[in-house]
Amino acid sequence: MNVAELTDAWTARLGDEVTTEETTGGLAVGVPAEVWVEALTFARDELACDYFDWLTGVDEVEEGFAVVAHLYSLELRHHLLVRTRVPRDEPRLATATAVYRGADWHERETFEMFGVVFDGHPNLIPLLLPDGFEGHPLRKDFVLASRVAKPWPGAKEPGESGHGAPSRRRVRPPGVPDDWGPHA
Repeated sequence: MNVAELTDAWTARLGDEVTTEETTGGLAVGVPAEVWVEALTFARDELACDYFDWLTGVDEVEEGFAVVAHLYSLELRHHLLVRTRVPRDEPRLATATAVYRGADWHERETFEMFGVVFDGHPNLIPLLLPDGFEGHPLRKDFVLASRVAKPWPGAKEPGESGHGAPSRRRVRPPGVPDDWGPHA
């Protein structure tokens, strides 16, 4: 199927609820969160997208979180990105594991890294982070401890070497609270 045929199929199925955009590798389809599972089922059953490649989240700050799945048709050789958006204050979406079993670990990772809860997931437990880890490290508002300026043992600031160069002003990286790190 070419991009025009894929676009027509999506429009016939979901009408005004769907947005489509041609991409380098195929077609990107935006669907409302309420029809997420229906859209993935349609892609699998009607558009022959039998290969589930990946699923992830994207922190779009004010708009919430985008959840994106990449699908491929081995038979018809077309790529398809199916995406939806969930609100930042309550990021919930129905699980895709009943449609694509391979979505299991991808949803667990997206839950862990972005905080998107996949309702109905059979085993939504942490996958990558250590026990007791708090927060969602791929959210743009998450402060990474590695961003906190830490003094290097024996390091000298410009001007401290005795050569008379002016001292550099200490600036914290973006997102680092004032009370983190060493205090001069």
